Amino acid sequence: MRLPVTADHGRPRVLVVEDDDTIGRHLRDGLRGNGYAPTWSRTGSAALTEATQSSYDVLLLDLGLPDMDGLDVARALRTRRPDLLIIVLTARTDDIDVIAGLDAGADDYLVKPFSLSVLLARLRAHLRRRTVTAPPREPVRLADLVLDVSARRCMLHGEEVPLRPKEFDLLAVLAQHPGEAVSRETLMAEVWDENWFGSTKTLDVTMAGLRRRLAEAADTSARAGSLPRITTLRGHGYRLEL
Repeated sequence: MRLPVTADHGRPRVLVVEDDDTIGRHLRDGLRGNGYAPTWSRTGSAALTEATQSSYDVLLLDLGLPDMDGLDVARALRTRRPDLLIIVLTARTDDIDVIAGLDAGADDYLVKPFSLSVLLARLRAHLRRRTVTAPPREPVRLADLVLDVSARRCMLHGEEVPLRPKEFDLLAVLAQHPGEAVSRETLMAEVWDENWFGSTKTLDVTMAGLRRRLAEAADTSARAGSLPRITTLRGHGYRLEL
């Protein structure tokens, strides 16, 4: 799989959305000094406009914006750019806030205060996984669902099932082991990164989203059919049932 990087003279483009002048300047200068091409927006509306006018590889998004909730920005840009890497920067530490950010489409989150070195490590890990080139694979049939990993398309009776990037990756890993138990540790390492710093709640939120989207696709399909079932194995992980 290869997701192209929209580089600025070879540098990944990063849209920083942060209203705090000190943090925003620190992120902009730190990213620029480490090989990235950052653009800094101080409001959600400015970020949406900027993202419409230019293409970015990464969104670093503060949730506490002065004009709108950062979650709304995440949802809007996730809809426009399914492949955009979204990392939420938040002072909110409650689990419900973290889960809301991930469910809005974020791939990762950092709780303030955080160090620039940790942010850079996460960016390297995410972008490294997105630029790995793999040989094309034949589409996999999962009951009446067809998963084309090379094209990153999930189809039900010829209609595409809209999956978020991590939801697709999660289904793809499970599809490699149909009928087998796959541990949480394996899924975290394969879908996120072996050096993942965040909570494993990310896996639970992504799994819930995947199940919901598959169920919605089945409900709206004009033809009856069967879908794979994902069974939770408490204390271990998940199993894809065909």
